[in-house]
Amino acid sequence: MKRACVFPGQGSQSIGMGKPLYDAFTEAREVFQEVDDALNQKLSTLIFEGSPDDLKLTENTQPALMAVSMAVMRVLEKQGGKSLSQIASYVAGHSLGEYSALCAASSIALPDAARLLRKRGQAMQQAVPVGVGSMAALIGLDLPVAQEIATAAAQGEVCAAANDNAPGQVVVSGHAAAVDRAMAIAAERGFKRSVKLPVSAPFHCALMQPAADVMKRALSEVIIRAPSVPVIANVTASAVTEPEAIRSLLVQQVTGAVRWRESVLAMKQLGVEQLVECGAGAVLAGLTKRIDKEITALSLQTPEDIENFLKN
Repeated sequence: MKRACVFPGQGSQSIGMGKPLYDAFTEAREVFQEVDDALNQKLSTLIFEGSPDDLKLTENTQPALMAVSMAVMRVLEKQGGKSLSQIASYVAGHSLGEYSALCAASSIALPDAARLLRKRGQAMQQAVPVGVGSMAALIGLDLPVAQEIATAAAQGEVCAAANDNAPGQVVVSGHAAAVDRAMAIAAERGFKRSVKLPVSAPFHCALMQPAADVMKRALSEVIIRAPSVPVIANVTASAVTEPEAIRSLLVQQVTGAVRWRESVLAMKQLGVEQLVECGAGAVLAGLTKRIDKEITALSLQTPEDIENFLKN
């Protein structure tokens, strides 16, 4: 069976995530220690027993979710005695999860991934003053309708489709008033349910350009290697292996839309039959069922999850 390993983005975090792996496996403890050392911070303590409000800070959330994903991957590889390329044919990640995917595929070293995500989180937070921007999930709309509504709602401000997550779930991002207008237009058109997202900044839209500039500089200073398996990039929904292309796409990703629905369908076209979500939560496994019921999806979070996966 052809598989892809996929990695979650913001919204999947919770206090205590990864702790069962940390307690059970030396290799998981080594991952968390490497991340703590890279950041010069006991991020693992925050992840395991900190306050939800501190974990929710973007600069903490991003490296924290990557650390949990990499702990899952390290345990999976060591306990299964297999390399990533023996487990999966492709990798992909949702927003910050793309860094986890690249780290899993040995394209970006773990300490570099941790520092890049810390910088990315800080830069995204600082790009727009709190309260100026927002994001909302428009429920029941497909991408073309959401794009049309975002364009109508902009009225000189920024409003764009930021995440195409699944059929009937598109997230818009931009100036707070424009996002409110998009929700109102959607309601007028009969789409009664829109949900404001509890985020601290309007990710994946043009307002993030200052953060993209910061990441361009930061990414120019790290080594990016060819990944051990192709990565399905967020902004193109297609496979990439060339290091300089990866670097460029990660910069574009800050302001560009996350084309997750198309990414999953692209993996299916490439012969993938199963998506294995590695890390906190099961958001991507849930979205997969909505995108294409022919693709099986499972979530690996605990020692038991990994044990069961390796048995099959």
